[in-house]
Amino acid sequence: MGRLFPVLFVIAVLVVLGSLSLFTVSETELAISTEFGAVTGSHYAPGLHVKWPWDVVTKFDRRILSQTYNGETFLTNDNRGLIADFYVKWRVKDVVLFYTSNGGREDAAGERLADMVKDGIKSVVAQRTLQQIVSAERAAVTSEMFGQASKSAADLGVELIDVRVQRIDLPEDVAQRIFESMKQQFAKIAGRLRAEGTSTATGIKADADRRRTEILADGERDADRIRGAGDAAAAEIYAHAYSKDPEFYAFYRSLQAYDRALGKDGDLLVLTPDGEFFKYLKDPAKGRGAK
Repeated sequence: MGRLFPVLFVIAVLVVLGSLSLFTVSETELAISTEFGAVTGSHYAPGLHVKWPWDVVTKFDRRILSQTYNGETFLTNDNRGLIADFYVKWRVKDVVLFYTSNGGREDAAGERLADMVKDGIKSVVAQRTLQQIVSAERAAVTSEMFGQASKSAADLGVELIDVRVQRIDLPEDVAQRIFESMKQQFAKIAGRLRAEGTSTATGIKADADRRRTEILADGERDADRIRGAGDAAAAEIYAHAYSKDPEFYAFYRSLQAYDRALGKDGDLLVLTPDGEFFKYLKDPAKGRGAK
């Protein structure tokens, strides 16, 4: 045992020195080594690495980190309060700058980054009225906030991935005033649209009535013209036909008159027996002037 003790001591020292001189970096980590606070190495690929036993290795998460902030209040250009919920996604880009700017503390970096994003949101909101904020395109507002915060985030050694306003709420009194104002505006718009619709409908109806009157007048005129032409043609045909045998025509018309006048229940005729009406009943041959 006396001879083995030095060997075991040497092995133990080598193990301790090996544990102090070797370190690993995973694929999800970034690492730097420092010597008495000064950075001595930073570009470590995933795997096993060697350092001096007195060097200190600090590791950081290289994945995208996300933080959510709720209930932050911002003032608009017209001094209206907004309560906004937003989230920030970021990751370490320059590990040395990240370490020297905030000591490598992710929570401290997150707080500073949140303050920068809040300043960006505050600047964007302060340039707009409440109505503009509510009606503005979210993509345009988000783009402006993201651009301002990204410039400041670069000084921390981090890359800003995304900034999103998740929800915008209004204080109860402000929300009620906005709601009433919107109701009045929509009522005005609805009244204007109804008036325009009524005016358009009246114009369409008047135009339809005018066209109807014109069409009916044209139809009546054409009907009267056609009817007159037909009556004239019929009269000409009748005159031509009757001129061939006037006596037969007179006889035929008398038969039609007898058919319409005689033998009807309840009819009462007051006629003189010597009148022209009964001449064909008395003596058809005489009435016809037989030859």
